[in-house]
Amino acid sequence: MDSATYRGRRRNLVRKLDGDKMAWVKTINEDEATGPLAKIYDGTKRSWGGVDHIIKAHSLNMAALRSVMLFYKGLMHGDCDLSLAQREMIAVTVSVLNECEY
Repeated sequence: MDSATYRGRRRNLVRKLDGDKMAWVKTINEDEATGPLAKIYDGTKRSWGGVDHIIKAHSLNMAALRSVMLFYKGLMHGDCDLSLAQREMIAVTVSVLNECEY
């Protein structure tokens, strides 16, 4: 995608966000996390260098957080004929098509 296309999509996204109210979800920050959640946050920080917002969005529901993490692990690291690079390429392509900048 060239930079002009990217800027155009970004402008459209900003217009969508400005026109619509975004949902707000209470989350537990790293410095507030205790017990199993703190352990998950620490593991995420070691692997990724920080805790992504998508992980924090599930912080109030440990069952949901564990399910999301297992689902992701299965998709990206489960037994499959696709390489990790191919899986990541599919994920990026879907994100671009959905105009998701996350």
